Amino acid sequence: MKTVDKYLFQALDNYPFNLEETVESLDYALSYDDKNTMALCLYARVYAEQLLNYEEAKSLFEKAIGININAIEVYPFYIQTLLLNEDWDEAEKVIDFAVTIKGINKVEILLKRVLLLELKREFKKAQKTIKEIKLLLIDSDYNYLIEETERRLNEKLGKKSDDNDSPKKKKSKKKSSK
Repeated sequence: MKTVDKYLFQALDNYPFNLEETVESLDYALSYDDKNTMALCLYARVYAEQLLNYEEAKSLFEKAIGININAIEVYPFYIQTLLLNEDWDEAEKVIDFAVTIKGINKVEILLKRVLLLELKREFKKAQKTIKEIKLLLIDSDYNYLIEETERRLNEKLGKKSDDNDSPKKKKSKKKSSK
């Protein structure tokens, strides 16, 4: 194990609970290897998630991708930053590329697409993407998140989440009780 890895582990262990030690460890890690995409990614996350400095975060994410375009650890956080910064066209391009990278968590990236479509108020397309995600699932880790996202999309489309309360069902219940 390299020294850079030791400092990277310290930074990952401290984030987000001890930001001072996180940044110190990242500075040491990057002093040993200024092209370490994991360290650059975590530094970008500090800027995006803690300091809300999306432009600086984007710059660091782009630097990491410039070093290794297949740095799968970068894309979910980079896309989230683009969404928060309302860079929707750029986010769409990054999502389209990211799903082509071998080894990336496609479910996680496609969930970012759902968020993008929801932000753009393209709810039907978002629901279609949810169906695509369900086909990719191989475990139940994302079930709750997907269910909650579907519920939220249905509410935005004006659908009831509980089918028993739908107006059509109420009418049919009244007719059958006569």
